[in-house]
Amino acid sequence: MTKEVIVTIRGLQAGPDTDGEPIEMITTGEYFYKNNKHYILYEEVMEGETATNKNRIKIAPGYMELTKRGLVSVDMLFEENKKNLTHYNTPYGSLLMGIDAKRVDIQESSDEINIVVDYALELNEEHAADCNIQINIRSKSAGNFKLI
Repeated sequence: MTKEVIVTIRGLQAGPDTDGEPIEMITTGEYFYKNNKHYILYEEVMEGETATNKNRIKIAPGYMELTKRGLVSVDMLFEENKKNLTHYNTPYGSLLMGIDAKRVDIQESSDEINIVVDYALELNEEHAADCNIQINIRSKSAGNFKLI
């Protein structure tokens, strides 16, 4: 994997207060490998805002962590068959978020990492949605990218 990568993230939330419409983001980022973990750094512009979030994805077998810092701040930990709690901090206040990961599937090759996570999302201790996130990290030099 090269240092310069293309990051494709596709998410879907299905619940009583969501429309079930997929969300997709494609951006560039930086990749490095340290202490037996993959790290991907990228920036994200929040819809309707000019400020950016600095995001980090950390990957190890059966484990993914997504950290966001900026307009919103959160440390989301996805561990297969475990429920983790965190605080989702926004300019309007903080929400207690529960992440109950059912599946964390990570596939690696020399120039690509594919991640699929299925999880239940709770907000303030109430079920909010069943979610799926698919992440493709591909060496920028590899050319075309694909969505898993």
